Parts: sequence; C-alpha cells; structure tokens
Amino acid sequence: MLKLEIVTPEKRVVDETVDSVTVPTLSGEAGILPNHAPLVSVLKPGVLTFTNKGNTEKLAVAGGFVEVNSDKVSVLTDVAENAAEVNVESVRAEKDDAEKALSAAAASSIEETADVRDRIEFANARLQLAGK
Repeated sequence: MLKLEIVTPEKRVVDETVDSVTVPTLSGEAGILPNHAPLVSVLKPGVLTFTNKGNTEKLAVAGGFVEVNSDKVSVLTDVAENAAEVNVESVRAEKDDAEKALSAAAASSIEETADVRDRIEFANARLQLAGK
C-alpha cells in the first residue's frame, strides 16, 4: 500500500492509502507501486490517476512535483481538480485565449512560450477528465 498526499496551496486534496498512482512527468507517465525506488520528479500538466481496491480516481493537475520515498507519494501542485470541479465552458475559453497567445508569440523562443503551452496542456487535461 502507498500513502498518497496531494497538496495545493489552498488545501490537502487527497490524503489516503492507495494501491497505485500514475503521474504525468516530463518524460511520460510514471506508474508508482509499493516498494518503488525513491524518486523526485517534475510533473507536467496532465491527468493523475490513483487506484484503491479496484476503484480508480482521476485528477487534472497543473504540473508541480512528485516525491516518492518509503511507500509515501507526495504531490505538490498549484491546482488539482476532479471531473465534477471542471467548468468546461471556462476551460474552453482559457484554452482559446492561450492558443491565441501562442499564435501571437510564434516567433518567440520555446522557453518564452513554455508557460502558454503548459496552460494549453492543463486545459486539455481538464477537458479530457470532464469527458469533453
């Protein structure tokens, strides 16, 4: 069993024992099971999944960090939302704004547009979670 904690600046979103966790890292999805090797990694915006006794829950996360140590998984993120918390119309508007900003900044460097691309990825994750 794994002890999973997901914390945002506002609140502790999850604090429970789970069977497995999958997190979106910069190098792809990372599956975490009990006895996982110690790990610290940057999270990219995406969908975090955790399973407990056959029940799977998903949260859209806005990036952040994950630390795995001694069967404890700690996730620090600015935002973590479940499907019920996603306002689809608002997210679509945010995504449209970010895509327009990215188009306007087409001549900018990759580093300069990273924040905008992260906003688009987070919007996509939220829409995927909401099934839209």
